[in-house]
Amino acid sequence: MTLAAGALPYRGYYNCSAECWSEYTHVLALEYQDPALFAQVHQLTVDAFAVQHAGGQQPDKSVCVHLVGLHLVLARGLQPSEVPARLQQLAATVHKWPQLEAPAQHAATTANLVARAGNARDHAAVVRAWAGQEWAAWSAHHAAIAALAENCFAASR
Repeated sequence: MTLAAGALPYRGYYNCSAECWSEYTHVLALEYQDPALFAQVHQLTVDAFAVQHAGGQQPDKSVCVHLVGLHLVLARGLQPSEVPARLQQLAATVHKWPQLEAPAQHAATTANLVARAGNARDHAAVVRAWAGQEWAAWSAHHAAIAALAENCFAASR
């Protein structure tokens, strides 16, 4: 199944323009069409976009969950495909979410750059760079995110 760019209507959940949302949905479509690419980077794509566009209608829970997703891959070395189950556990376990102030500067990489990647290898490389840049932009909150993850996952051991 092929999805057209912008197939998901923009509803204002993230702090982004309709054009940016359109590029993001194009990137999602590319990942959904390639199972190997999906397994390699889809979680990073979703997490990077979410935290890059924190604000608007997006609740604190969403920001924290997506930052924990980046933490699990970039700081703890999990594979992106291992993250969704842990994020579901986190979302079901935590009842009070910290309010984290978004950084003044976000990653230079955007969904637009990912959408322009020439092939799956380049797509994955751009997504990994984007995720790393965005994780670095939130460095003031790394300790809080690590503690949130550790408290949740230690309780389930």
